[in-house]
Amino acid sequence: MATVFNILAILVMVAVVIVLIRGLANMLRGGSGTTSNKLMQARVLLQFIAVVLLLLTVYFYPR
Repeated sequence: MATVFNILAILVMVAVVIVLIRGLANMLRGGSGTTSNKLMQARVLLQFIAVVLLLLTVYFYPR
């Protein structure tokens, strides 16, 4: 089960990086402010999910 939490956490962290890069690219291109805002909200949500998954891993499988 810890492996599942770890894999999910890694996938979510990769998604955070992808959304962050897309947001930066949008800002550098001078894209829509609405799009930048939506990407920022998605990044914050994904970061929250990643932290929760990491905490669940530590809670259920302490070393």
